[in-house]
Amino acid sequence: MYLTMNRFKVVPEQAEAFEAMWEARDSHLKQVPGFRSFALMKGPAQADHILYASHTIWENEASFQAWTKSAAFRAAHKGAKSSEGMYLGPPELEIFEAVQVLA
Repeated sequence: MYLTMNRFKVVPEQAEAFEAMWEARDSHLKQVPGFRSFALMKGPAQADHILYASHTIWENEASFQAWTKSAAFRAAHKGAKSSEGMYLGPPELEIFEAVQVLA
């Protein structure tokens, strides 16, 4: 299992628009080989931002890397510039490879 996580520090006044943007977004992930699951998580609120994280689970690193070079990736991110002003800084990508999985 391979997990990728983008952390977003969203300006509090933009939280509703941020969630609506993700709700309406077609991620194109379901058609991608090696994709397992996706979740958008809402974390704690701070004075200047609300923390969100998008978690995507992949079969392996090769599946994730192939997606980042695909037409599906470009289609999923085509409107990214329109969300400028929602964030305190750019999203922070974190990547994890499973060492133990319990199901």
